[in-house]
Amino acid sequence: MNATIEIYASRILALLVAIIGHEIAHGYVAYLNGDTTAKRDGRLSINPINHIDPLGLVFMIVFRFGWAKAVPINPYAFKKRKLGMITVSLAGVVYNLVMAFIFAGVFSYLYFHPSGSHFIQLLVENLLWYNIMLGLFNLVPLPPLDGSKLLASFLPRSWEDKFYQYEKYAYLVLVVAIFSGAIDKVLGPIFNWVISLFLNFWGNIFYV
Repeated sequence: MNATIEIYASRILALLVAIIGHEIAHGYVAYLNGDTTAKRDGRLSINPINHIDPLGLVFMIVFRFGWAKAVPINPYAFKKRKLGMITVSLAGVVYNLVMAFIFAGVFSYLYFHPSGSHFIQLLVENLLWYNIMLGLFNLVPLPPLDGSKLLASFLPRSWEDKFYQYEKYAYLVLVVAIFSGAIDKVLGPIFNWVISLFLNFWGNIFYV
């Protein structure tokens, strides 16, 4: 397989695993909290068409960051609204970090027991990277990221309403932070620390 094709094919496959699982996690936890909106909208399906935003996918492949279709959530349908928002906001992040931990194990195993396949190596690296990236990036407390909804859930109701009223303006802050490199400067060291933490854990197991 052509090296360039291998690179982009591995990125696309890794992104599908990271994004689809992230969005399904949001929708399923919302469903467990009493909101059937995501289920009715087909967002508990593994069909990529239901979750992928084409432009967001291109950005993720080329620039290593991007977005998916937002999962429709009705917090007023939750049995406990605050608890629902907290658990739904964290669901995608938890999925990505668990997957990153698992693929860090696969990466470590392949390091000591090479598969001989360059494509498999690339795929595992991208599965590790994109899951770490999506999990940690979404914790940034700026709309429309999950971290903003998590933050809003801990605010008094009057402050929460104000937060959502002005959240559209915070999108610009996020865009500026991304393209100015501020996000990368802050999150880059955290990404590397978490990856090292996961790899060291598994490396101590497989290094025998």
